[in-house]
Amino acid sequence: MSITSDKIADIYRSEQKRLERLATRKVGPSTASDVVQDVFTRIWERAIDQVVLTPSFLSRCTQNASIDRLRSDNRFRDFQKNLTEEQYAAPVATPYDIAAARDDLRRLDDAIRALPERTRHIFLLNRAHGFTYEEISEALGLSRSMVEREMARALLACVAGVK
Repeated sequence: MSITSDKIADIYRSEQKRLERLATRKVGPSTASDVVQDVFTRIWERAIDQVVLTPSFLSRCTQNASIDRLRSDNRFRDFQKNLTEEQYAAPVATPYDIAAARDDLRRLDDAIRALPERTRHIFLLNRAHGFTYEEISEALGLSRSMVEREMARALLACVAGVK
């Protein structure tokens, strides 16, 4: 006998509350409904023809899914507990890093200043002021493809200027 989506939906409606109570004992009330939905999602995805969806089968699936969720939550909590500030903090810039970044910015600024006026204007409208290509093309009376070409030209010049 094949399991249809209607049968799964009917079983879900009839067993949901009971299974949520069962899951609540392991994972708490805030996660119990997610566990039950996960169980039915897995059943739906696999649509196992050989398995009869009895209350005891659904209870076992819910208990196993609750245990899986609990273990996953515990692993995540342990992982967070063992993190130190040094592991996720940005590294402190050295004087050399600061000087190199300033030099890169100077070269980028020089490359932007060296662009033809229209190309520079389009580039700054997009990158500094957040205008879309459509907005730029309307404001300057250019086609979108022309704006795209000018942006490509500007980006290539910036990359070349920083290298």
